[in-house]
Amino acid sequence: MVMDTDKPLSNAAQNYEPATGGRILVVDDDRNLIELVKTRLRSAHYDVVSALDEEQAREAIKDDSLDLAIVDLKLSTVSGLSLMEEFHALRPEMPVIILTGFGSIENAVDAMKKGAYSYLTKPFDGSELVLQISRALENRRLTAENLRLKTMLHENYGFNNIITRSEKMRRVLETVARVAQSDSTVYIHGQSGTGKELIAKAIHLASPRKDKPFVAINCAALPETLLESELFGHERGSFTGAVRSTKGLFSQAHEGTIFLDEIGDMPLSIQVKLLRVLEERIFYPIGSEKAVKVNVRVVVATNKDLEEEVKKGMFREDLFYRIHVIPIRLPPLKDRKEDIPYLVDHFLKRVCAENKQPAKTIAPQAVQRLMMHDWPGNVRELENTIEYAVVMAGGDVVTEDLILPANKGSAGAPAPAAGPKPAPAGSMKSLKEARAEFEKNYLIELLERCDGKAAHAAEIAGKYRADFYDLLKKHGIKIQDYKSAD
Repeated sequence: MVMDTDKPLSNAAQNYEPATGGRILVVDDDRNLIELVKTRLRSAHYDVVSALDEEQAREAIKDDSLDLAIVDLKLSTVSGLSLMEEFHALRPEMPVIILTGFGSIENAVDAMKKGAYSYLTKPFDGSELVLQISRALENRRLTAENLRLKTMLHENYGFNNIITRSEKMRRVLETVARVAQSDSTVYIHGQSGTGKELIAKAIHLASPRKDKPFVAINCAALPETLLESELFGHERGSFTGAVRSTKGLFSQAHEGTIFLDEIGDMPLSIQVKLLRVLEERIFYPIGSEKAVKVNVRVVVATNKDLEEEVKKGMFREDLFYRIHVIPIRLPPLKDRKEDIPYLVDHFLKRVCAENKQPAKTIAPQAVQRLMMHDWPGNVRELENTIEYAVVMAGGDVVTEDLILPANKGSAGAPAPAAGPKPAPAGSMKSLKEARAEFEKNYLIELLERCDGKAAHAAEIAGKYRADFYDLLKKHGIKIQDYKSAD
């Protein structure tokens, strides 16, 4: 392995400063070219490992910290193409850039067909090399992230994870399977907690777009100015705090699916812009005069009666008809009570596993009480009820007294802003329950003091804004409930 010290890789690597941009392997039998590439890449904050022949390259590729390889197409003893194939056999995710002379461009194109990220012809411009590396590493990062998200979606949101035995939900899933193959806009209507996002993700996973991004946003969770920026992106300097240009969610969802939850709470000013996107698939980021064209599947959801909102002037009639293409209505849990025993079994197993508790069963009387409840909070309320019962259960059976106990209050009801009162002796909460109650009360009081201004509240709480919204969603808290009347 040829490096600054001309020592073996294992020793020389110890003399390197940590790289900020990534660790690059350069394979070329021209020592002068290697030194030239080293100098250029180190100035761009990359850590460089070099090899003059295939044996040194094969030794170097064993280094798991390598992020990218640059390989000369014509080495003295072996083809760069065959060496690239060896690299990909060991590290299929690692991008390879091929270096080639002008007369070998045809072979370089063949290399790209066989898996090379790109190629550069000698003599090449150093800035172009750095640009190609930057693009290759960003492409690798996005590919890894998409794979992670795709795996997560399949594990958590596939049809196999939609627990149902009811005829009404079976009809919903049949509709989902049919509409998933089209690109038509889907309109999901259902009460809070019925699983609208679950169905949206199932549509995506059953569609030809399943390997592309699934991007979701809660339109009720963001103030008007921030919502527009999140959806369409913005240019640097377009407003106070816009320190860099940002791609919006529509751009991020290109060739995939965008899910607009609680679309009934979208401000009228943004409804106008959304209408154009749905009609033409074109929009302008804030502060930009350049149109962005996207190819996305749109799924929307609401718990409101949008026809009534149209009559009140709170929702545009033309937008309503544009999104109301394929309607899917999710039944409330009280209309599909035959699903309750199966959902309970699913939640019991999951909560026990998450809390590292032995498997628990549920008493018949407890199931009867669950079947008699009206479930205003739907599946989410049932899930919270089972989690409470599992945590509070002293033995391996969830008993009737732990199901919707009077001293716990109705599941899903808003908690008072004041702190929790001391529990009577013998009815102490678990630490997890007490922590969750304190957290919810804290968030409510914080929003009240900030007049529902999420950005200010997130700053006080010491949370990133996205994490703060996740906390609000976890506790069923809606920002608009705490905004001042003016």
